[in-house]
Amino acid sequence: MASWASLSPSIVEYFEGEDFYRCGYCKNESGSRSNGMWAHSMTVQDYQDLIDRGWRRSGKYMYKPVMNQTCCPQYTIRCRPLQFQPSKSHKKVLKKMLKFLAKGEISKGHCEDEPMEPTVEDAVAGDFALITKLDAQCDLRTLSGDFRESLESEEKKKIKSSKKEESNELIQSQDIEEKLGSGEPSHSVKVHTVPKPGKGADLSKPPCRKAKEIRKERKRLKLMQQNPAGGLEGFQARCEPPTLFPAKAKSNQPKSLEDLIFESLPENASHKLEVRLVPVSFEDPEFKSSFNQSFSLYVKYQMAIHQDPPDECGKTEFTRFLCNSPLEAENPPNGPDCGYGSFHQQYWLDGKIIAVGVIDILPYCVSSVYLYYDPDYSFLSLGVYSALREIAFTRQLHEKTPQLSYYYMGFYIHSCPKMKYKGQYRPSDLLCPETYVWVPIEQCLPSLENFKYCRFNQDPEAVDEGRCKDPDRLQVFYRKAVMPYGVYKQQQRDPSEEAAVLQYAGLVGQACSERMLLFRS
Repeated sequence: MASWASLSPSIVEYFEGEDFYRCGYCKNESGSRSNGMWAHSMTVQDYQDLIDRGWRRSGKYMYKPVMNQTCCPQYTIRCRPLQFQPSKSHKKVLKKMLKFLAKGEISKGHCEDEPMEPTVEDAVAGDFALITKLDAQCDLRTLSGDFRESLESEEKKKIKSSKKEESNELIQSQDIEEKLGSGEPSHSVKVHTVPKPGKGADLSKPPCRKAKEIRKERKRLKLMQQNPAGGLEGFQARCEPPTLFPAKAKSNQPKSLEDLIFESLPENASHKLEVRLVPVSFEDPEFKSSFNQSFSLYVKYQMAIHQDPPDECGKTEFTRFLCNSPLEAENPPNGPDCGYGSFHQQYWLDGKIIAVGVIDILPYCVSSVYLYYDPDYSFLSLGVYSALREIAFTRQLHEKTPQLSYYYMGFYIHSCPKMKYKGQYRPSDLLCPETYVWVPIEQCLPSLENFKYCRFNQDPEAVDEGRCKDPDRLQVFYRKAVMPYGVYKQQQRDPSEEAAVLQYAGLVGQACSERMLLFRS
């Protein structure tokens, strides 16, 4: 894992103009429009800043919808986990899981909360011919030169400083080769679908209490009076929230999300569920040892849920789509214990993987990428369950890293009924596509009812504060050298070159344009 002080810069290759795709939502054959670039490597801070300007990643491919032209505008949405309270339907899903784990009970009927998920490529409605073409466009093998050597030198210094990384010298060299030379494209990512919660509870009112619950509460209080300390022994031993006999200030106070997730199970529970966070790296022993099982689950999911033919969900597609990430793993002293980067959150039931949530852990958020699960366990509403676990996980990370306090759910598409469910995870905000400020979703919905494309910022004088004001400071990687755009443009005679660079600068903003290296041939 890279040290905080010696990170390689982000290296990107921007594709001029706009790409036209078949829309995966309204099925318009060429209605989906986006700008794109290939990320050979990227720091987590740069990606955080990019998604806060409406970008998303699909493997190593970065794309940003052209909001005022695309057929189905995709608004970046984030949930505020610190204020999140599970709705009635969320609680049903969590209780259903607990009953299954405790007694093996399987609920009857299909869960209405499961969303209709788009296929893998629907996020950018990927034209696979275009993605294949990127193989040639992104090939930088012949341009590694002095810049690659300098990176290799830095990597070797880091390797020598740690015995643990002694065997990684070849790996680091290969890593640099991948950043600057592999150019392997990734399939378009489907934004992780956080399942539809259904009708939310009115949190301003105390929850309704059944007679059975009141009796249980009385029993808890009686037991606590008999043994005040005994109720917490299980919690202290397992480091999980106490739920058997929790001390409550008020009897009508609703249970927290953690209380509901980590409800104590009997000693003779029918099943055991374990959630493991695994770095997306073939150098990680746990990721490597579970790869084949995880891949088999992906194939089973794609074929059963999305009806993909076997040749479209092979090992190559799986690796490009869900294992290849441009994000540099970082572990700063003030960051979370697991560090920043791309991870697979694996759900192990009785020793086998039944679901995998692909996530990015960034300086200010947990960003959900994708979820695949075993269709045999659809009755557990794993989409809903995993989303609630990811929200709880964000809250956990926040305790060590206070600035990490948001859960990004990908894109909210109000014009597509099957994609509106994300708006039910509240409180949540939508990103204004013009000024890039966050606006509570309640303030956005009235406008979206009337117009597909909306500027959410109500201040008519407000502008994009992060816009590129000085493109000459943009960093360019050209002929084995890094230089400001102001120097680079003096060597160019092609007028279209400037238009492409200025378009890129406008989309990524001033801060990223000065930190990231824009490759030019």
